Amino acid sequence: MELIQNTPDLSAYLAADEAIDHDHPVVRETAARLAEGVADSYAYARSAYEFVRDTIPHSQDSGDPRVTWRASDVLTRRTGICHAKAHALAALLRAEDIPTALCYQRLTFDDGSGHVVHGLVAVRFNGAWHRQDPRGNKPGVDAQFSLAGERLAFAPDPESDEADHPVLYSEPHPAVLSALKAAPDRSSLWRTLPTAL
Repeated sequence: MELIQNTPDLSAYLAADEAIDHDHPVVRETAARLAEGVADSYAYARSAYEFVRDTIPHSQDSGDPRVTWRASDVLTRRTGICHAKAHALAALLRAEDIPTALCYQRLTFDDGSGHVVHGLVAVRFNGAWHRQDPRGNKPGVDAQFSLAGERLAFAPDPESDEADHPVLYSEPHPAVLSALKAAPDRSSLWRTLPTAL
């Protein structure tokens, strides 16, 4: 699948916004801590990815009802769904000048009750984009940081009307962000997340 930037301007994938607030002190301090002693930007990107994947539980897995959407809140509260964790990783990577995009998949809910848009990121190295999924591993999910072939949490099944979205967004998709911002808790959010983009 060819990944398509929604804006040709690469600097847009380094910008801060209300969700990817990498100018926030919490994001800056976390990035500085993760950058200590790493050899290069690739090693930093792997470290930031593993930090978000492994130390911030996916709120569905942990049973946390809180909804986060701003990167600094995800890092402070240590919880979030896939979209929130993608915002946190994007902020940590952009804080160290690594172009990072938000991207999406259409997947089936675990219980098969319908579809939902799943969020992940793409990082730019060596002139190409590479998708990474910081959702968090669990039995049946083994996502890894990789620039040599994707190691994502999920592979969409076209027979189930699942799909990869090829567009790389410089900002969170408005439908996703509005659902996150409006939801009082995770169970409400599950009913209002977009089913397609």
